[in-house]
Amino acid sequence: DVALALTEMFSRTARLSTAVRRAHSMSDSKYMQSSESFAAVLARFRKDRACAVLRTPTADKAAPAMDAAIDGGFNLVEFTLTTPGCLDRVAEYRAKYDGLKTGKVLVGCGTILDIQDAMDAMDAGSEFLVAPVLVPEVVTWCRFHNIVIIPGCQTPTEAYAAYKAGAPSQKIFPGVAGGAAWIKAVSSALPFLKLNPTSGVDLDNAGDFIKAGATSVGLVAPLFTPDAIAGNKWDVIHANAKKVIGNIKAAEA
Repeated sequence: DVALALTEMFSRTARLSTAVRRAHSMSDSKYMQSSESFAAVLARFRKDRACAVLRTPTADKAAPAMDAAIDGGFNLVEFTLTTPGCLDRVAEYRAKYDGLKTGKVLVGCGTILDIQDAMDAMDAGSEFLVAPVLVPEVVTWCRFHNIVIIPGCQTPTEAYAAYKAGAPSQKIFPGVAGGAAWIKAVSSALPFLKLNPTSGVDLDNAGDFIKAGATSVGLVAPLFTPDAIAGNKWDVIHANAKKVIGNIKAAEA
């Protein structure tokens, strides 16, 4: 039916126009990044492949735990907003490493759930953002400002929706049945997606996810084991980091 087709076409156009107007209304030059920095962040994910994702119950555990992961070989790190003092750590590590300028550790902020979270993280110096869920208006705001955000997705449909909204990489969270085989199937069918599985990735199988087509992986509890955090066993985290980075490098060989 021609009338129905025209109605749907105008509806899609109106929705797109609304999204563009919303993005412009949310714009703030204070948060605008360059297209070069946007590309550089993505290049770092392609190069370093593994991100250390830290959640600790108390603020005092965050720095020594992350230091152990960095000393073990991680060059991409993420402090989550569920960790007390998260933004202070983001600011501290950005000042210490300034990864985009120096080529050293790149610092991001996770558990971004709304635009205010994104603003707060950027104010602290975050170089990339991560979210456990897909919130389209947050992705739109980030893409408009050339900020790399990696939103959480559970299905191929969600990952595609994130991509269409402007997310250059898609976090697969929580873990999906099939693990690396799922990544291979989705990457083959939708090769333009840049999948970043986190939950379900451990010290032994991280390389399998890379071989299956993941652009990068996130390591959470298998890297920062609860008993190591509770017992201040930073040597355990260091050893975990060395093991998983070694497995990833072997997978790339």
